[in-house]
Amino acid sequence: MSVTAFALRLPAPSACAAALALLALTLALPGTARAQEAPAPAEKAAPVKPVTAPKAMIELFTSQGCSSCPPADQLMGELAARSDVIALTLAVDYWDYLGWKDTLAKHGHSLRQKAYAHMRGDGKMFTPQAVVNGHAMMIGSDRAALDRTLAATTPPPVPVSVASVDGTVRVHIAAVPGVAKGEIWLCPVASRMDVEIGRGENEGAKVAYHNVVRGWIRLGSWDGTEARFETRLNRQPGDAVDAVAVFVQSGSSTEPGAILGAALQPLD
Repeated sequence: MSVTAFALRLPAPSACAAALALLALTLALPGTARAQEAPAPAEKAAPVKPVTAPKAMIELFTSQGCSSCPPADQLMGELAARSDVIALTLAVDYWDYLGWKDTLAKHGHSLRQKAYAHMRGDGKMFTPQAVVNGHAMMIGSDRAALDRTLAATTPPPVPVSVASVDGTVRVHIAAVPGVAKGEIWLCPVASRMDVEIGRGENEGAKVAYHNVVRGWIRLGSWDGTEARFETRLNRQPGDAVDAVAVFVQSGSSTEPGAILGAALQPLD
């Protein structure tokens, strides 16, 4: 199926406002740091390498029920191996009705994609869709468009450092006066998850997903001053989570803006 067949438009303004309000609640729900209802990796993932000063954070909105998505998922694997970008997979749930319930999807990811479309003003939601540094949007499988965007991208200005020691994650955000206010988020991620899709348009396919976001933790607000945070993740035996992505983003969860700083750190 073509990419355009997987495009959505935003609802009317009143419905959009309600959905955006739900986004803040969905992302900040307690306990989301735990990997939930996700299959264990079928193959051992390569060791996660830290990314400390990326030129960009890329979010891929994808779905196991989207026949156009596997090429984008494969491209994300290549991007995830790079040391100069943070590539995150955000599985959405709005194609579940097509015959296959996405085993990695979170409704908050669908709402985040909707919030981005609302902020851009174009109302465009489709899979696979890539968002670079919170503002540039393109088809997630369009390697040339991604390469052009990354080549023209100015690295986020806020230094973010993350350390993982004995199950505790420590985050340090450096002071950068004059930068837009925003929020600081921590996302537990699974560096690789292999899924055998049993029904729908990708029936019979085995797809590898990379840097899959498994939860959201709001660490605090950002006002340009130095900030430090410490948190423990309630990882369970068999959890696929093996790294965390931490990022500073202007605006809020309901009105997301530019990515101001980011880091990816493997867990000990």
